[in-house]
Amino acid sequence: MHLYNLTLQPPTATPQAIVGNFSGTRQQEIITSHGTRLELLRPDVQTGKMVTVIATDVFGSIRSLAAFRLTGGTKDYAIVGSDSGRIVILDYDPKTSSFVKLHQETYGKSGARRIVPGQYLATDPKGRSVMISSMEKTKLVYILNRDAAANLTISSPLEAHKASAIIHHIVGLDVGFENPMYAALEVDYTESDQDHTGEAYRNTEKMLTYYELDLGLNHVVRKWSEPTDRRANLLVQVPGGQLASSDRFDGPSGVLVCCEDHIIYRHMDARQHRVPIPRRKHPLEDPNRSIIIVTAVMHKMKGAFFFLLQSEDGDLYKVTIEHEEEEVRALKIKYFDTVPVASSLCILKSGFLFVAAEFGNHSTSYPSFGMSNPNAPLPHAYFRPRPLENLVVADEIESIEPIIDSKVLNVLPNSDAPQIFAACGRGARSTFRTLRHGLEVEESVSSELPGIPNAVWTTKRKEDDEYDSYIILSFVNGTLVLSIGETIEEVQDTGFLSTAPTLAVQQIGADALLQVHPHGIRHVLADRRVNEWRVPQGKTIVSATTNKRQVVVALSSAELVYFELDLDGQLNEYQDQKAMGSTVLALSIAEVPEGRQRTPFLAVGCEDQTVRIISLDPETTLEAISLQALTAPRFIHLYRRHVGR
Repeated sequence: MHLYNLTLQPPTATPQAIVGNFSGTRQQEIITSHGTRLELLRPDVQTGKMVTVIATDVFGSIRSLAAFRLTGGTKDYAIVGSDSGRIVILDYDPKTSSFVKLHQETYGKSGARRIVPGQYLATDPKGRSVMISSMEKTKLVYILNRDAAANLTISSPLEAHKASAIIHHIVGLDVGFENPMYAALEVDYTESDQDHTGEAYRNTEKMLTYYELDLGLNHVVRKWSEPTDRRANLLVQVPGGQLASSDRFDGPSGVLVCCEDHIIYRHMDARQHRVPIPRRKHPLEDPNRSIIIVTAVMHKMKGAFFFLLQSEDGDLYKVTIEHEEEEVRALKIKYFDTVPVASSLCILKSGFLFVAAEFGNHSTSYPSFGMSNPNAPLPHAYFRPRPLENLVVADEIESIEPIIDSKVLNVLPNSDAPQIFAACGRGARSTFRTLRHGLEVEESVSSELPGIPNAVWTTKRKEDDEYDSYIILSFVNGTLVLSIGETIEEVQDTGFLSTAPTLAVQQIGADALLQVHPHGIRHVLADRRVNEWRVPQGKTIVSATTNKRQVVVALSSAELVYFELDLDGQLNEYQDQKAMGSTVLALSIAEVPEGRQRTPFLAVGCEDQTVRIISLDPETTLEAISLQALTAPRFIHLYRRHVGR
């Protein structure tokens, strides 16, 4: 036996988020990871509101997430690195609304081990390969391709290991259709591990290394390695490669190396460019505190591209590169806006920025500032905090992460269960929340009604419909029918009688509707034709109960009238009426069991404080089977509810 636990609430922290056309349509979607859960979000291109398409739990902790598209393909796939010791390629199937596992390759032991890949994941921009790396030593490259049937294939792993090396980050380089290349930030600790004085550690250099996947020879080689700033922590891919339709280049290629207090452009075939990160100008700002970039995103448009980098204060910086073909002229940076500190940033083609926030929300600015000489001293660049100017909040997804403290108490009046009181967030975005058991309800529409309804039903049009189509509201002197769609509107052509109150509504048979009102029964067929049964003169219907094949009504004369649907879809009245001898207060029949034509029993509650079970079997129709006396008429309603279930 294997046990698998799920939390009371799905996790809301979002360590990773990726963007792509996962459903194969032109609309972009976002896949987010929540520890052990994957969620596909689809934004409304008009409003920016996020809609959850699918959320699924996985048997493991997601460590890394990346998207790729095969050359010439029309949809994106997701690659997941986890603590399972496997790399998994997922495809979203819109027909079943589920993630389909295309490939699952095992490369190591389970667990988040330092030499087992899964911590870092990088893909070739042309979708030809993927590199998965551990925190130390191990790097594996998989070739992605198509077979003769155009199905996605994955090769055996190719090793790119380097002993005694700590990996800080990896990224795929944009080199067009040349051999795929990957850049890695590495530190070799061989000498430091053997020197007890610490001198070798102080002299250790952080290396920017290029790894090339030779598609012809089918192996990975170290192409280039140069020292970079010891405080570098993040790499960002720079567009590059020659455009297929012309001799122009998409960009200079290479990487942005994010270091403390400055950004460096590096490429093995070009000189480096360095630019300082603007600082906040505030009297309480510590001038000795370093600025660290924690997350970044590159956005490519037709003929242009830019970068958004975020510091650990939440400040966003827009970085642009002035270049002529492959030659970089200048690297420029300017303050953009301030948003909550993010674990991932995603820019959509529709113009929305998705911020997978950790916590915190601050507002803060400055004009463009740039330099090209890498050896010149770094001047000071400052900006003053300000409200948002370039961004407007379109939607927020609720998150209770991180929970700093919580207590389980029952202090609310009229509460039958304890509540969880939690202190969430950090700094200015801190919140105090109360969590309680129950189902969340989302209000779709709110509308004024002409009066106070005394009953409400929802019903489908056809038996095989997935969702209900109508809302029926019964008032004292009429009935209102609303259609359910993108909006909820009143409809007049349903075949229902709107000038009388409604006692019961039922989707009956394969494609018909039924309305019971005080003066009769309306059987609305699929082609909108109406068959109506009217109550005898001087009588009215006081109670009714229905299922998909049977209808029973009680008249004001204390008589029961029974109807049953035949195989042709016609509603037929049983020839005899059953006199109860006392006014009927309540009726109830169960749903028709699967494979049966009818349910065999009817429960009747009468004013003489009795509940009777009546047979609906063809051989003994409307014959009394049993009788139970109650102490008060009010218990009849409770018994009716129980039988109705």
